[in-house]
Amino acid sequence: MNKEQIDRINELARKARFVGLTPDEEKERAALRRAYIDSVLGNLQAQLDNTYLVDEQGNKRKLEKKETEE
Repeated sequence: MNKEQIDRINELARKARFVGLTPDEEKERAALRRAYIDSVLGNLQAQLDNTYLVDEQGNKRKLEKKETEE
Protein backbone atom coordinates (compact mmCIF):
# COMPACT_ATOMS: atom_id res chain seq x y z
CA MET A 1 0.00 0.00 0.00
CA ASN A 2 1.57 3.26 -1.07
CA LYS A 3 0.99 6.86 -0.01
CA GLU A 4 -1.14 7.68 -3.06
CA GLN A 5 -3.55 4.83 -2.30
CA ILE A 6 -3.90 5.89 1.34
CA ASP A 7 -4.48 9.49 0.27
CA ARG A 8 -7.18 8.29 -2.14
CA ILE A 9 -8.90 6.33 0.66
CA ASN A 10 -8.93 9.47 2.81
CA GLU A 11 -10.18 11.60 -0.09
CA LEU A 12 -13.07 9.19 -0.70
CA ALA A 13 -13.88 9.09 3.03
CA ARG A 14 -14.11 12.89 3.17
CA LYS A 15 -16.25 13.00 0.05
CA ALA A 16 -18.57 10.29 1.42
CA ARG A 17 -19.12 12.31 4.59
CA PHE A 18 -19.91 15.61 2.91
CA VAL A 19 -21.19 14.93 -0.61
CA GLY A 20 -21.74 11.23 -1.14
CA LEU A 21 -20.13 8.73 -3.48
CA THR A 22 -21.09 7.42 -6.88
CA PRO A 23 -21.44 3.63 -7.25
CA ASP A 24 -18.05 3.51 -9.02
CA GLU A 25 -16.41 5.43 -6.19
CA GLU A 26 -17.98 3.10 -3.62
CA LYS A 27 -16.50 0.11 -5.47
CA GLU A 28 -13.11 1.84 -5.62
CA ARG A 29 -13.28 2.65 -1.90
CA ALA A 30 -14.16 -0.96 -1.05
CA ALA A 31 -11.26 -2.28 -3.14
CA LEU A 32 -8.81 0.19 -1.58
CA ARG A 33 -10.01 -0.66 1.92
CA ARG A 34 -9.60 -4.39 1.24
CA ALA A 35 -6.07 -3.79 -0.07
CA TYR A 36 -5.25 -1.74 3.05
CA ILE A 37 -6.57 -4.43 5.39
CA ASP A 38 -4.66 -7.14 3.51
CA SER A 39 -1.50 -5.04 3.75
CA VAL A 40 -1.88 -4.55 7.51
CA LEU A 41 -2.59 -8.25 8.08
CA GLY A 42 0.39 -9.24 5.94
CA ASN A 43 2.69 -6.93 7.88
CA LEU A 44 1.40 -8.28 11.18
CA GLN A 45 1.88 -11.87 10.03
CA ALA A 46 5.45 -11.12 8.91
CA GLN A 47 6.18 -9.54 12.30
CA LEU A 48 4.74 -12.53 14.17
CA ASP A 49 6.71 -14.93 11.96
CA ASN A 50 9.90 -13.24 13.15
CA THR A 51 8.97 -13.21 16.85
CA TYR A 52 10.81 -15.38 19.36
CA LEU A 53 10.08 -16.06 23.00
CA VAL A 54 12.99 -16.12 25.46
CA ASP A 55 12.61 -18.14 28.67
CA GLU A 56 14.36 -17.57 32.01
CA GLN A 57 17.42 -19.59 30.91
CA GLY A 58 17.84 -17.47 27.79
CA ASN A 59 16.60 -20.13 25.37
CA LYS A 60 14.90 -18.76 22.27
CA ARG A 61 11.98 -20.51 20.65
CA LYS A 62 9.91 -19.44 17.70
CA LEU A 63 6.41 -18.20 18.37
CA GLU A 64 4.00 -20.93 17.26
CA LYS A 65 0.51 -20.59 15.89
CA LYS A 66 -2.21 -21.30 18.39
CA GLU A 67 -4.57 -24.06 17.32
CA THR A 68 -8.18 -23.00 17.23
CA GLU A 69 -10.88 -25.04 18.89
CA GLU A 70 -13.95 -25.84 16.85
